[in-house]
Amino acid sequence: MNDQNHPGALGDAEYAEFMELATQQGFDAEEIDSELAAADTGPLPVLAVVGRPNVGKSTLVNRILGRREAVVEDRPGVTRDRVTYEAEWAGRRFKIVDTGGWEQDVLGIQASVAAQAEFAIEAADAVVLVVDATVGATDTDEAVVKLLRRSGKPVVLCANKVDGFSMETEATYLWSLGLGEPHPVSALHGRGTGDMLDAVLAVMPDAPADTFATAVGGPRRIALIGRPNVGKSSLLNKVAGEERVVVDPVAGTTRDPVDELIELGGKTWRFVDTAGIRRRVHLQDGADYYASLRTAAALEKAEAAVVLIDVSEPISVQDTRLITMAVDAGRALVIAYNKWDVLDEERRFYLEREIERDLVQVGWAPRVNISARTGRHMEKLVPAIETALASWESRGPTGKLNGFLGELVAAPPPPVRGGKQPRILFGTQAGTRPPRFVLFASGFLEAGDRRFIERRLREEFGFEGTPIHLSVRVREKRGRKK
Repeated sequence: MNDQNHPGALGDAEYAEFMELATQQGFDAEEIDSELAAADTGPLPVLAVVGRPNVGKSTLVNRILGRREAVVEDRPGVTRDRVTYEAEWAGRRFKIVDTGGWEQDVLGIQASVAAQAEFAIEAADAVVLVVDATVGATDTDEAVVKLLRRSGKPVVLCANKVDGFSMETEATYLWSLGLGEPHPVSALHGRGTGDMLDAVLAVMPDAPADTFATAVGGPRRIALIGRPNVGKSSLLNKVAGEERVVVDPVAGTTRDPVDELIELGGKTWRFVDTAGIRRRVHLQDGADYYASLRTAAALEKAEAAVVLIDVSEPISVQDTRLITMAVDAGRALVIAYNKWDVLDEERRFYLEREIERDLVQVGWAPRVNISARTGRHMEKLVPAIETALASWESRGPTGKLNGFLGELVAAPPPPVRGGKQPRILFGTQAGTRPPRFVLFASGFLEAGDRRFIERRLREEFGFEGTPIHLSVRVREKRGRKK
């Protein structure tokens, strides 16, 4: 039997050992196989929800997620902290990029539509185009359709606001867009969303079409992220050894991502400069949203993220938000503290306090103190990235992991209010990039317990520079009637 036939890509011996443990503890073999397979899916396919403002995109995203996550307002151009969500339908997991609430460019429809659709499509493996069936196809809708056709991505047409059978006739007029069958949906009430999602799954790949590396052994892909004017373009120019990207003190100089093959530390890397977007002054309300979407798109294609932080200023909410985006995307992480050459002793004191307070959750990320302007300590960047990537791809043997878990369980448990402390029965590493662990337990593990386990895993196995994904499978009580 080939090792890859096992869910989680466990070897024959490890799989046999693991299944013996599982059956001894009363778990069902088929359920465990599906749990391991789900944990080892790797990067998920991405679905972009696009369309003109106020057609119900964010409402549809919330309906698919089954909870209120995306901001829903009647005003276009609403700024959000988060633009990518994880969803599931019919047992398949995928990511949704919500492009709702984009503000129209008053200088012309074409510029606005290009900004909306191109950013979203870049990150997508498939697209849902949402059109208001009560209004019909507008010039803006047709402009989006042209962009979608040029992209070559599979598209599902959603005719939204079809709240009853009598409205379905309105949806049929949308055949004129040339995208095939319009799926009548009421995102507000949930009507027809299941059939539309079935159509989405039919055209969406099981895995992203864009793999991390261009070829086996090809350049590793590094996303360079940070808030505007933090020095991303200066860093790219410094490591490239030439002026490849425009550098200007005005925030938001970079409009489009710049992929550069760069020789650094004796290796070739592919760096992506993802500087913040500021297309027009009157789009300032949505500027953070544009930058967030651009960053999310770059992270989906990257293996590692280098987050730049300007040490001359206090660590901001934007800084921590970008780090969270990189961690949530499951990418190897390095934090580069830029402009170190201008740091005085007083600012250094406060910076260390800020790091302790605001970045304690990513204490595992390698830290590099650099100056993109002078080139200070740039030679330390490559070892930090290599360390993070090595951890990101590392796998430990199941036997060693369960020995560690046994020691963890044998330690005196913390006091528990109103119940019995759940026990970890066994576990395995089901995947890599980043490391994914499935733990099987006698009861639900609280968030604090999971953080403790993650901290102990890092102490035991390292994992410097990579997030860790933990999922917990709770054993059903024996003799419980269905």
